[in-house]
Amino acid sequence: MVLEAAGCSASTSQESGEELTLVVKWVGKDYTVRVCGDDTVGELKRRICEVTNVLPKRQKLLNVKKGSKPADDSMLLSGLGLKPAIKISMIGTVEDEIFVDTVDAPEVLDDFELGEEDTTDIKDKDINKAKIQRRVQQYKLKLLNPCRPGKKLLVLDIDYTLFDHRSTAENPLELMRPYLHEFLTAAYAAYDIIIWSATRFDSTNKRQSRKKRILFLLMSCLLCSMKWVEVKMKELGVLGNASYKITALLDHLAMITVQSESRGVFDCKPLGLIWGKLPEFYGPNNTIMLDDLKRNFVMNPQNGLVIRPFKKAHMNRGTDQELVYLAEYLLAIGDLDDLSGLDHKNWEKYSEQNKRQRHQ
Repeated sequence: MVLEAAGCSASTSQESGEELTLVVKWVGKDYTVRVCGDDTVGELKRRICEVTNVLPKRQKLLNVKKGSKPADDSMLLSGLGLKPAIKISMIGTVEDEIFVDTVDAPEVLDDFELGEEDTTDIKDKDINKAKIQRRVQQYKLKLLNPCRPGKKLLVLDIDYTLFDHRSTAENPLELMRPYLHEFLTAAYAAYDIIIWSATRFDSTNKRQSRKKRILFLLMSCLLCSMKWVEVKMKELGVLGNASYKITALLDHLAMITVQSESRGVFDCKPLGLIWGKLPEFYGPNNTIMLDDLKRNFVMNPQNGLVIRPFKKAHMNRGTDQELVYLAEYLLAIGDLDDLSGLDHKNWEKYSEQNKRQRHQ
């Protein structure tokens, strides 16, 4: 399947921050894709995916190049010399129902520390705020259950937060983090719950066999879709649970790409997307996000809590009690009018103090 995109922007160059509007022509229909100079090639692919359903991992942009080589997904569009009138040819196919046998998944990218100056610079950049606004306008958020007035919002990662996605087991429940359902049941009393997945796979390891690389690529395509999120949550018994309800599921297409001086380009989860979509229910004052990767909430550092990753499930499921302690913390702060002033780095200490006070 070949796609051609004809630029129709009023701008004449691709300066950093300038918006570029592309008309995407595919299977006889025209689609509008808006990007800007500070977006990456990966961001462009996400925009194309949103309107065509061709997953980024299945897209090959033939004439988006850096010199004579295909442009890497992390490269900024402003550095590629693209012209507004360029036609972009893409080879790609809409994802059908893909299910592959479980394979050993490559490790997700390691987390890294961002300095306070880096974090402030990233979250305050106008270009990143503009990306969030575009995401609010373009991302399709489907509510599985109604938002409840007066409830706070809990945003949860999946991999290494709710289950060990790297280990293998005959039954997915063996990889589920201990006390998951008890945790969600307790949290649901005070919080609406949104689950946001952003798994990243690397299928380029040349030491792997060709068959395994193909399986990794197929798994990567599956993991980059909402379908995988839904399947995994059903397997774990999270969707349709009688004790609590999930408000919505988000996938990688809801993320934005940002750039730091020290760490280069990376993806993150901007809570501003949710706040922009559901402003009458959620905002900075009543939202907390749990993730094992600190960089994922770089746009909203005050709302993020770093959870210890749950790995090697077969060895650690008998001793891991992270969700027990986190439930205590969430209930301890659940009655506060404003969560934005809390320092979630000290959540364990706060939870223990509150627990002792309740038992006195």
